[in-house]
Parts: sequence; C-alpha cells; structure tokens
Amino acid sequence: MNKFFTKNFSIICFIFIPIIFLWHPNWLGFLRIQPYWPLFWLLPWSMINGSINGLIFGLFLGLILDSVTLDNSFTQIPGLILCGIWFGRIKIHSDIWVGHFRYGLICSLASFLCGTLYFAQILVKNFSESNFLLFIPSIQNILAELFLTGFFAPLICSQLLRIFKFSREKSTINFAKK
Repeated sequence: MNKFFTKNFSIICFIFIPIIFLWHPNWLGFLRIQPYWPLFWLLPWSMINGSINGLIFGLFLGLILDSVTLDNSFTQIPGLILCGIWFGRIKIHSDIWVGHFRYGLICSLASFLCGTLYFAQILVKNFSESNFLLFIPSIQNILAELFLTGFFAPLICSQLLRIFKFSREKSTINFAKK
C-alpha cells in the first residue's frame, strides 16, 4: 500500500486541486481572494515531466476547474495550458535559495498571465454593455491573487518538487543495480 502512494503521489495531489479550489480557505486569503492553487501543483510537476506533459495536464486542470464552476461561461484553460508549456521549459536549479525565490516569481508571473487572460474574456464579453470603471475591482483581485500566489509558492512548490522527484525516483526501476 505504501508503494502505491509513493508511486502515485503526484496524481493524488492532482485530485486535491479541485477540492482546495472549492474549499477556498478564508484564513489563507487576502481581501477575500485566494492564491491560484493549480499553479502550485503544475509548476513542479511540469518542471520534472516537461512541456508536453505540462500542456496536457494544464488542459486537464482547466477542464476540471471549469467543470466544477458550472455557473461561469469563462474558461481557465488557455492560461493553464500556456503555464504548463512554460513551466516545462524551466530547469530545476541546484541552489536552494535561488530556487525558492524563483518559484515565487514564476508563480506570480503565471498568476498574472492566467488572471489577465480570464479578465480579458470577461472584458470582451461585457465590453459593450458597461463602463470600464466597473472592472477596476477585477484588477485589484488579479493583483491580490498575484501577491498571494507569489507569497505561498516558495513554500509549497519547493516541497512538492522534492516529493515529486522522490516519488519519481522510487517509481523508476534501476537496472544497473544488482
């Protein structure tokens, strides 16, 4: 049973993303805004498995998150796909301190990208019927989400990267040993 969890820990964590997304813990928020949770899993997983897998799982994450928020006609898929491709091109850094701060910066930029793409969809759909000043709180939400994602990313992403690398090493069979 322990081998099962060790080999499939990244997939088990993948299942918890919609749960955390819907749970929306208030004590981790700022201005009633939460960090963009999918990026915390997508960054370390794509760094280990590459751009193509980042694209595929970015698409799956977007589909799952769009399906749990059925009341919206907007999608998170484009932002998560672009982030999955981008994260897959990032190499794992050997220096621990640089890696920690880099995760925060990368997740902040990715949160800005995803939030801006989502905001652009809202703006295009509602452009003709309202004034631009009504959308200023959305910009505030994007900036709060960017701050929180960048704040929590060094802690969460570095731990997930370490765990995913460990579970990947345990799941591969080394034929050189006898």
